[in-house]
Amino acid sequence: MATRQNTDYGYDIQKVYLEMMLTDAETFVRCQTVFDHTMFDRRLQDAAKFLNEYVTEHNALPTFEIINAATKADLADPGQMQENHYDWLLAEFETFSRHKALESAILKGADLLEKGEYGPVEDLVKKAVQIGLQKDLGTDYWRDPRARLEAIKDNNGQVTTGWESLDKKLFGGFNRGELNIFAGGSGAGKSLFLANLGVNWALAGMNVLYLTLELSENLVSMRVDSMVTDISTRDIFKNIDDVEMKVKMIGKKSGAFQVKYMPSGKTPNDVRSYIKEYEIKTGRKIDVLLIDYLDLLMPNGAKVSAENLFIKDKYVSEELRNLAMELNTVFVTAAQLNRGAVEEIEFDHSHISGGLSKIQTADNVIGIFTSRAMRERGRYQIQLMKTRSSSGVGAKVDLEFDVDSLRIRDLADDEEYQEFDKRKSTIYDSLKRQSVPNTDNPEDADPTQGDTVGKIKAEADSTKLRNFINNLGSE
Repeated sequence: MATRQNTDYGYDIQKVYLEMMLTDAETFVRCQTVFDHTMFDRRLQDAAKFLNEYVTEHNALPTFEIINAATKADLADPGQMQENHYDWLLAEFETFSRHKALESAILKGADLLEKGEYGPVEDLVKKAVQIGLQKDLGTDYWRDPRARLEAIKDNNGQVTTGWESLDKKLFGGFNRGELNIFAGGSGAGKSLFLANLGVNWALAGMNVLYLTLELSENLVSMRVDSMVTDISTRDIFKNIDDVEMKVKMIGKKSGAFQVKYMPSGKTPNDVRSYIKEYEIKTGRKIDVLLIDYLDLLMPNGAKVSAENLFIKDKYVSEELRNLAMELNTVFVTAAQLNRGAVEEIEFDHSHISGGLSKIQTADNVIGIFTSRAMRERGRYQIQLMKTRSSSGVGAKVDLEFDVDSLRIRDLADDEEYQEFDKRKSTIYDSLKRQSVPNTDNPEDADPTQGDTVGKIKAEADSTKLRNFINNLGSE
C-alpha cells in the first residue's frame, strides 16, 4: 500500500481523517484505541473531542449536521468510499498518532532533561514509539488444532536447562522472554546455579552474558574454570597450563561466555545499554542473560526507597521481564529467601524476601534447598515454587553436586550409578573401621603417642579414601 512521503500532518489531512471516520463506525472504533483529540490541529480539536465522547456515550456516530452544529466545524461528507480507502486511513492514522505522540514526548522531555530526570523521558519516548492499532485478532481455536499445536511445539522458544530432570517438570525447559528466578538463602548456592546454567548453555553453543552485582569477575571466572575443566578450585593455580589448554579447546566449540561486574544499584536500563554496546562491538547476539542477582538492582527512573522492597522489586522484576521479551533471550536471575526460610525444608511464597511482587511477575520461581549434610553427600534439591507454563508446582528435583569442580548435574539413577554408590559406601565403612586404633596391639597403646598416632592414621586413611573414590569416579 502506498503511503505519503510528506510527514507534515496539516489541517487538511487531519480534516480528512475525521470526515472518513464519521462515515464508518467500525473504522472509528478501531482507531479509538489510539485516538487523542489533543493531537489534532486546534481548529479540529473540539470536533475530535465531541466525536470521541459522542460515540462513547451513545454507542453511535454523530451525523455531520450534529457535529458541525455542536462544534462549529466545517466537516463534509466525502461520499461513498471503497474498503481499501479505509485500509489507507487505518495505516495513515496509526502513523499520525505515533508521530504526534513522539513529538509531544520530546517537547515534555526537554524540561525533564534539564532537571536530570532521564528515566521519565525514556518512558515517554518508549510509550510513543509503541503506539499502534490492534491488528492481531488472536487465535481461532477451532480452525486448525494440529497447526496450532505444532506451532507451539516448534516455535515456543523453549531451551533445555541442561538438567533433564528439571526439564521434565518444566515441559521442556525455560522459554525465551520469561523471567526465571532461583531463590535461596545466604550461601545456598544461587551464584553456583546461575554459573552452572551458563556453562550448560555455553557448551550447547549459545552466547551467554553473566552479569554479577555481588561477586568479582575473577571469582566467577575461576568458578567457571573448575566447572569447565573438572579441576578443583584449590588446584587451579597448580595446573594453570592444563586449565589454559582445556579452556581454549572447549571454548572453540562453545558459545561465547561473557562475565561482567556491575556495582549494586544499577538499573535494567544500565543492563540494556551494556548489552547493546556489547552486541555492537562483538557482533554477537545475546542468547542467555544471567543476572546475579535481582535484589541488588534498582528500578528505572522511579524514585523508590531501597527499604520499600515490595515496590522496588515489583518495578525491577517487571522491567527485567520486559527486557527479556525485548531481547527475546533466555533470562535467569536469583533472589534472596528471608529469615523465615532458614529452618524450613519446604518453601512457599511467604519465604521470598521482599514479598509477592517479584513472584507475581516471574514465570518460574525455583527454591534452592540444601544443608551441610546434603552438601557433604554431594546433593542439592530444588523446589518448584511457581511455574506458569507447566504443572510442576510443588515438585522437587534432586541434583548431584561435585564439591571439587562445583558442577551441578542430574542425579544419576541408573543401575551402574547405584552400584558405584554402594561400592563407595562399602569402601568408606571398611576404611573407617581400619582407622580405629587397635588398643589390643601394644604398639598402638603408647599412652604418650596414642592420640597422635590415631590422628595421623585417620588422616592417612581419609586421604586414601578420597583418592580411591576419585579414581573410581574417573573410571
